[in-house]
Amino acid sequence: MDFLKKFFTSVFDEQAMAGPRSFDTVSEEQLEAHLDVSRYGEFTLTDAIRPSYDLKVTPAQGYRHDKYHDGESQENIPVIMASISQESVFEVFMEMIEPLGPVVDVVLETSHSGKTPGHSDVYREHIDMPVLKSILWDYEDMLMNDGCTGIAVLNPGIPQEVQFDEHKLLIGYGEPLEVFEEVLRDHFVPCDDQMKFITEAEHVHSSSDAFSQAFDELRLRLGMDEMCVY
Repeated sequence: MDFLKKFFTSVFDEQAMAGPRSFDTVSEEQLEAHLDVSRYGEFTLTDAIRPSYDLKVTPAQGYRHDKYHDGESQENIPVIMASISQESVFEVFMEMIEPLGPVVDVVLETSHSGKTPGHSDVYREHIDMPVLKSILWDYEDMLMNDGCTGIAVLNPGIPQEVQFDEHKLLIGYGEPLEVFEEVLRDHFVPCDDQMKFITEAEHVHSSSDAFSQAFDELRLRLGMDEMCVY
């Protein structure tokens, strides 16, 4: 039951909560069995997230190209989105941030408090890449398995950004996207521009008090102070 309770202390996706949920019609035993499943074929989820009970989107490995519309600049920014199995997702993330340069900015995102809608961000400018990577390796477990924590690494001067979000998807922004695609190909992540991600259907996040504490420790290690709510 510990695994089930861990999910019940977290939050459902806001969009999914707008209507009926597949979780509402199942027994506790069925729900527990569903949440205990992490492997779908050759793909393994981290503990951070689980799909809907009806599996409208089945977790799978792959990436697709997309665009992000920047409302401020009115520009369409090229994006690459990837879903990667638990065994290699953090390693791929660490390789994807390498092309951003020797000095980068970092954003930590959290929805741990749950007191207000949205999430809180903390920002750190100008950190050496080797220092950042060393610290992040120390918090690999939390960054991979906490469904209330996301991180973005960016270089505003390029500009490019790599995000490892709360759903443990990898998202690369900016040009050239080829530097990110090369990393994905090296890890045999296939391109499928028609694929759907777990975020595009009902899903549930998981967290814990221990992960919340680890987030605060990581924030301090990175020299981050005040939270900004978005």
